[in-house]
Amino acid sequence: EVQLVESGGGLVQAGGSLRLSCAASGFTFDDYAIAWFRQAPGKEREGVSCISSPDGSTYYKDSVKGRFTISSDNAKNTVYLQMNSLKSEDTAVYYCAAQIDSGFGCYPDLIGMEHWGEGTLVTVSS
Repeated sequence: EVQLVESGGGLVQAGGSLRLSCAASGFTFDDYAIAWFRQAPGKEREGVSCISSPDGSTYYKDSVKGRFTISSDNAKNTVYLQMNSLKSEDTAVYYCAAQIDSGFGCYPDLIGMEHWGEGTLVTVSS
């Protein structure tokens, strides 16, 4: 059974930090790209970042560049999203998702993702 389980969400003040984790099981982690998406109330789900397990290439949405860092521990089948300098506009439910790596870099393609987690809520208070 494929599972993606997010953890690490919570309430934090603006300027603070959180680290999200996405633990994967039930598929060959090393063959996949793992992405983080987020969905704020009343807004569409958007891609935030992703990482290619085979080659480690990464992608970041412009608004999080320099503040968020994605990393992968392939031995633990876990992807992390370190979020620093959080802003109120980062408030959302954060989801991790997985798709077979294309071999041409990593991009959080909402439609192309094969597996999804249930999400973890991040609330940034101003």
